[in-house]
Amino acid sequence: MGEISFETSAYAKIILHAAKYPHCAVNGVLLADATKIRDGAKNQDVDIVDTVPLFHINHYVSPMAEVALTQIETLAQTNNRIIAGYYAACENFKDNTTDKCPGQKIAEKIVEHFPSAVFVVIDNRKMMQHLVTSALRMHTFVEGKWKPVDQNRFGFHSRYVLDTVSHLLQRGVQKDLVDFDNYLDDVTQDWTNLGIEKLIASINASNTIDCKED
Repeated sequence: MGEISFETSAYAKIILHAAKYPHCAVNGVLLADATKIRDGAKNQDVDIVDTVPLFHINHYVSPMAEVALTQIETLAQTNNRIIAGYYAACENFKDNTTDKCPGQKIAEKIVEHFPSAVFVVIDNRKMMQHLVTSALRMHTFVEGKWKPVDQNRFGFHSRYVLDTVSHLLQRGVQKDLVDFDNYLDDVTQDWTNLGIEKLIASINASNTIDCKED
């Protein structure tokens, strides 16, 4: 397995999704930079640049999931991105393994098209400790099973990721996050969460300025 890296907004949307629905299982897909992907290659580095929250109610392969994945894939291709993985959080606080997560069929569908796909499980027990450590567990598909990835192969693009996400949670930004369940209820809502991306970009810019001043 190659290295797995996350942009700030990609990690933030996962945590915000779980924080918005702490009483529900949630899931979504990971988007990687397609320009860094070698077609058909296994065990390659995966640069996760964005995530798209899917559901907190309808977690399984269904007509709604097919519609969502089709729309996401169309947008991804427009932006030189590829669906490169899946994330999920279990409803039960103590369940933090892939076999307990919802929508495994979606993850398996993704790995059929991208052999180096990543399955991210949100560790519910670490959701209250995000200030100091990542709340994600990485897995890749090996010999027909999802197997854990050494945490040393996982990292962030910015050293400010955890601080930024903490700031977003303190501001209550999770209430503004839109997943596909929200979108299907009201199609005027933005499932790309562009507003949150812009907010994160402004925070990142501020962090960069502070760093230069130091």
